[in-house]
Amino acid sequence: MESSMEDDVMEDPNHNSWAQRGQTCGAEGAEPEVGGAEAPGEEPPGAGAAKNSAALSISISASKFLMNVITLEDYKSTYWPKLDSAIEQLLTQSPGDYIPISYEQIYSCVYKCVCQQHSEQMYSDLIKKITNHLERISEELQVSPPDLYIERFNVALAQYMGALQSIVPLFIYMNKFYIETKLNRDLKDDLIRLFTEQVAEKHIYSLMPLLLDAQSTPFQITPSTMANIVKGLYTLRPEWVQLAPTLFSKFIPNILPPSVESDLLEYAAQDQMFQRELIQTGFTRGDQSRKRAGEELAYSGSTTCASSRGYR
Repeated sequence: MESSMEDDVMEDPNHNSWAQRGQTCGAEGAEPEVGGAEAPGEEPPGAGAAKNSAALSISISASKFLMNVITLEDYKSTYWPKLDSAIEQLLTQSPGDYIPISYEQIYSCVYKCVCQQHSEQMYSDLIKKITNHLERISEELQVSPPDLYIERFNVALAQYMGALQSIVPLFIYMNKFYIETKLNRDLKDDLIRLFTEQVAEKHIYSLMPLLLDAQSTPFQITPSTMANIVKGLYTLRPEWVQLAPTLFSKFIPNILPPSVESDLLEYAAQDQMFQRELIQTGFTRGDQSRKRAGEELAYSGSTTCASSRGYR
């Protein structure tokens, strides 16, 4: 049933304008013209033989195509199961895992299904597959204890965005010849929207208080985790900035309006409070031997004061 990608080249089924321009499904451009112009009413030597040869070639191509028709039943029983398995592995892999799938085989499988007019069904199956996966992720987050909630959300977000880097290129033909043309959308945007609707929207009002609490408690979560989540939420829906402008401003530039001179004292007070909290939690300055002379003088007073209180 399966043949090479070259054997399956045919007119793009999803919009006729490609055929009108002499292009085929997956072809790079129109077939070049052969030979020069002839005077009207004249046939070049051997023209009859060339026409017969071209007709024979077209007939052979048509026969090969008819022999390799992919029916809807073929798609459901043979082609989609291959795609389903590959998508499942990509969605559930951990960073750095080796996935034993043939990207060339999956790419070719998508290509053939598009050329055989199964784009609509394939897109529907893909959306349903990923939606079901995200619903499971959301349910798992729902029962996560507060101390693990932030980290698990971060893992789910990072894992999904990583999977899209492989899934979207594999479905490039479906995106080009169906989603962009028929739906006037983009596959990557659609899949990001799925995560927003199925996971982020359902958890944002539980997640945000935990993020704000973690922000006020140094080292409750790692800075990289906080940065990944905040940047991810901003990518999913920029208007979520309004839920915690100060938090987002620490990781997204130009979120807050420009500072004015009257705010400087408040910022300085916040910085001093943060430093005191670090000292109270046992944080030390580390090796001070490389400080410049000016810095040593600047800190000498505070060091003496801290020593008198028993701080290290």
